Amino acid sequence: MNYDVIIIGAGPGGYVAAVRASQLGLKAAIVDKEYIGGVCLNVGCVPSKSLLKNASVAELLRHGGKDFGFTAENVTLDYAVAVKRSRQVSDRLTKGVGFLMKKHKVDVLMGTATLKSKTEVEVTLKDGSGKQTHTARHIILATGARVAPPAAFNVDGQLVVTYKEAILQEKLPASAVIIGGGAIGCEFGTIWNAYGAKATIIEMMPTLLPREDEELGTELAKQFTRHGIGVKVGTKVDQIAKTANGVKVTVSGPGGTEVIEAEQALVAIGFKPNSEGLGLEALGVKLEKGFVQVDDKMATNVAGIWAIGDVTGKTGWAHTASAQGVAAAEAIAGHHAPALQYEFMPSAVYCHPQVASFGLTEAKAKERGYEVKVVKFPFQANGKALGLHDYAGFVKIVTDAKYGEVLGAHMIGPEVTELLGELTLAHGAELTIEEIARNVHAHPSLSEVIMEAAHGAVGGYINI
Repeated sequence: MNYDVIIIGAGPGGYVAAVRASQLGLKAAIVDKEYIGGVCLNVGCVPSKSLLKNASVAELLRHGGKDFGFTAENVTLDYAVAVKRSRQVSDRLTKGVGFLMKKHKVDVLMGTATLKSKTEVEVTLKDGSGKQTHTARHIILATGARVAPPAAFNVDGQLVVTYKEAILQEKLPASAVIIGGGAIGCEFGTIWNAYGAKATIIEMMPTLLPREDEELGTELAKQFTRHGIGVKVGTKVDQIAKTANGVKVTVSGPGGTEVIEAEQALVAIGFKPNSEGLGLEALGVKLEKGFVQVDDKMATNVAGIWAIGDVTGKTGWAHTASAQGVAAAEAIAGHHAPALQYEFMPSAVYCHPQVASFGLTEAKAKERGYEVKVVKFPFQANGKALGLHDYAGFVKIVTDAKYGEVLGAHMIGPEVTELLGELTLAHGAELTIEEIARNVHAHPSLSEVIMEAAHGAVGGYINI
């Protein structure tokens, strides 16, 4: 079959590219070797959010009676039910993506793709029925990335697991050592702790979420500790030994060497791009450490071959992949689209409390020569947060003191992942911090924290 564009990979980058290509009048096909929706919809972003909702209910039942005026005796928390619900959520969404492919007349080919030339894709069909060769004027690589834990950790999928086994297993570990204090580690720490598991997070860097502003990581560690999650930062894992009852994890940190025993270890570090076996080297596609190199339009150095998502190594966020998918499809169709600003992509971690950010940290802004003005406002002074009984954390906005430009925002607290859109939109539209302050926000609402912080930049805080 001959197409205008073939997309290899049906994750949140690939299927969005297929939809946009079809909307622009291109005949498109999409190939995936495992499942529609990719890691995100099947074993990542989506099912983990379902588990986190169950976790918040479990936390309320276990510890919320005193504050909310109820007594819950002999409550049974069935973690397997939470996992089953997460699978139902994933199934519903992946079926929805399948419907989108039919709606937009995108051909779906389940199998392993190999580029035979810059216009030919050979697909070894998943059902074992053989191979097909298809041609296209353009090929978009959307093959993502996969977990690549250190070999020394001896991942076996039972005692030592990755996120994939962790998100699918219906048995709650009684105790767990989580290696890596990034988004995956912090979200699983929240989930398992809420259900009563003893969780300890090990992070080699000085703070949790080391890619975020350090104040966020410090505050998150404080809140985790308050909720009973063990946190060891600046700590290295030396060895994981399997025992009859689980694992012994030897770590070394500020307090010296320590052995932590647990039923299970989750290795939440180590990823690599899925760029092998596609035939890219033979075509001369430029790679750096396995990541496909692209320009602002998502084009590689080989005409007609494009790449989006985790295989490009830009951010690792599903929403970045989707934005790149739109950009690639529009470029192929001859539409002009503004270049993506990866430094200003939103970052969202759905642990409790949530963490969200975008743009420059205070330190980076100063390094670049800005006259920086930083404003902060706590959720503890917000009526809606107090009413929710969820008021840990703060909003921190980094601005250019001279012009009032919003350079970045760094937030920890209730539903901050939902609050981030106002600030990224303000940045993209070149609104000033004063314009945010003058925008009337509904009362009481969590979004007032952003307005209050903005007031602090231009005239003085109102409610503190």
